[in-house]
Amino acid sequence: MGLERFTPDSTIFADEAVLRDGYRPEKLIERDNELEQYQSALKPVINGAPPKNLFLYGQTGVGKTLSSRMIIERLDADQEDLDDVEVSFVELNCKSLNSSYQVAANLINKFREPEDQIKPTGYPSGMIFTMLFEELEKLDATHCLVVLDEIDAIGNDDDILYKLPRANDNGNVANTAVGVIGISNDFTFRDNLSARVKDSLCDEEIHFPPYDANELGNILKQRASEAFHNTTVQERDDGEFELSSEILEDDVIPLCAAFAAQDSGSARQALKLLYKAGDMARDEGSERISEGHVRNADEVVERDKVREELSRLPTQSKLTLYGLLLLEEEDVLPAKRNRIYERYVLAAKRIDAEVRTDRTIHDRLSQLTLKGFLDVREQNKGPKGGSYYEYEFSIRADLVRDVLQEDGRMQELFEGTDGSMTLDSF
Repeated sequence: MGLERFTPDSTIFADEAVLRDGYRPEKLIERDNELEQYQSALKPVINGAPPKNLFLYGQTGVGKTLSSRMIIERLDADQEDLDDVEVSFVELNCKSLNSSYQVAANLINKFREPEDQIKPTGYPSGMIFTMLFEELEKLDATHCLVVLDEIDAIGNDDDILYKLPRANDNGNVANTAVGVIGISNDFTFRDNLSARVKDSLCDEEIHFPPYDANELGNILKQRASEAFHNTTVQERDDGEFELSSEILEDDVIPLCAAFAAQDSGSARQALKLLYKAGDMARDEGSERISEGHVRNADEVVERDKVREELSRLPTQSKLTLYGLLLLEEEDVLPAKRNRIYERYVLAAKRIDAEVRTDRTIHDRLSQLTLKGFLDVREQNKGPKGGSYYEYEFSIRADLVRDVLQEDGRMQELFEGTDGSMTLDSF
């Protein structure tokens, strides 16, 4: 059987890009309170005063990054009307960075021209911060706002979150008022910040809670009116949205919203679910999207969500999971923390990653358990044996393995001729 011709499809989607991650809506709905807080926190900048340092937190898909970009773009446009204020902005996603040193080095390169970039390793820690302060000092601006997205990737190495917010107070930067906006998907990261960092960074904290089913329904209706043919939406005086569609059966939007609200409260997940349901309907040649399409799509999206969450983990968490994979191959799971730590140390040394303390890896195991990747059970062996915890996978180990192999930094750990895991003998 030969390949079919590629031909434009117009049965279901008018503009499917509206439902995908990269789409930027003109208006962010269901986040009025958070946007008002955010804008209020940045008002000192427009008044020429030192900026507040902000910490935004909430799980993925609840509007933190999009809100930040919208606010920054608005501030950037409005400053054009001011004579005595010039604000510079630098944004850095810290997802693949696992230390304050790496964040500082990447920030330096954000300020520099391509031909003047530095290597991300090889400098003393003190020198790298001095270089960063020099770049801030050279700016022809009254203010600089540094946005650090997914800052939780750096774990307990939070030195950057102390030094940057205090760059002016400590005399490191004199001519430019520096403000830091930290964005985190990890609630526990905020709680585990050192007291000195909380004092420096958290002048203002903005919590982005999960969306409820009603809020997700309104978001989906707004996007659906652009994404699907013969679909319109009207906003009522009470802020609710009414949808009319020849493509979507009546229970499709409520079911997508309910599934996402029960699981995570993530708009990203709800949009993926609606998009996948439409994709399935299109593949079947159906003219309408039904409840059955949504239920089938939910199974696929759930698998994809686990894979995405695994891929987003910082390197230290992936090394911890690698230790568990080794123990899985040895058929000795569930295992105690000290056995996991032994294998973590060997893996970290193999790829020249910083070796963290046993306590830090215990925190990583707790976070991985909270995310649903691991199961933990308490063992009590009485007065002589004591009490301890054992860990094992709560998801398929082969899925963890596949995701780790796709990480460029972890590939060295899978260099057997058949892609098998490799480490020096224990």
